[in-house]
Amino acid sequence: MNIRSLTRGDGVVIGAAVLLFIASFLDTFDGSGDDIPNAWDNLGLVMSMYVAGIVGAVLIVLARALPQPPKVVGLDVGQLGVALTIFAAWTSFWSIIDPFGAMEELLGTFGGSEPDSGAGLILGLIAALVLAAAAIATPLVPALKAALVGAPRPAAPLPYGGQPPGGYGYPGAGAQAPYGAGQPGQPGQPGQPGQPGAPFGAPQQQAAAPQPPAGDFSPFWFAVPVARPLFAEDGSQSAIAELAPGTWYLAVEQRGANLVAQTQDGRRGVLQDTSGIQRG
Repeated sequence: MNIRSLTRGDGVVIGAAVLLFIASFLDTFDGSGDDIPNAWDNLGLVMSMYVAGIVGAVLIVLARALPQPPKVVGLDVGQLGVALTIFAAWTSFWSIIDPFGAMEELLGTFGGSEPDSGAGLILGLIAALVLAAAAIATPLVPALKAALVGAPRPAAPLPYGGQPPGGYGYPGAGAQAPYGAGQPGQPGQPGQPGQPGAPFGAPQQQAAAPQPPAGDFSPFWFAVPVARPLFAEDGSQSAIAELAPGTWYLAVEQRGANLVAQTQDGRRGVLQDTSGIQRG
């Protein structure tokens, strides 16, 4: 699970779900006394409005944080979560219009007159509407698609094939050689051809390989500002993965305006939209 892939919209979804959970314990009706029910005293209300909204929020966050979200009855869990939040907002709207419903047996508790909506329904309606709005608007509004937790700046990019100390996806400076370990081509290191201490008759050290020109491509770490698809290298338009904001990926090759990137699990693909990427 990658928490850094969560967006600002997901943060609004989480906050609205917490508010919805708190509202479920508040009074459903406006009145005085110890026998005022809350949502947990009405199974239909609590399951269709409060629990449905909270479960929808959990599914939305899981769909964003998991690299390959599971499917439920053929539907992506994120889509199912959005549907549940809309259902919760729909239920909350009609519940606050007719809060008493068919519970006529409780009229005696409120002096024979139908009571007004309590804090639980009012706060629940606000939370459910915010939850559904954030779930729908997150893929559409750029401000909500931005990363909730920004990616940390790397100390230095690693060469292609290097493994950062903190694990793939978090670039950092490469590991230093142990103290006293020699570097190729440095004079005075025993055992190197052509240096003191090498076996007699060993061939001389070959010349160092020429360095590539400065204009040649060098692999680098980068992060995307919003979620973007990674397409297959064969040129087809089938997406093999999705790059999530807040995670560092390694660009291994440049093809015109496109980049060939490598994911955490070693898959390679073509990133066609490179606008606004953050280089490490």
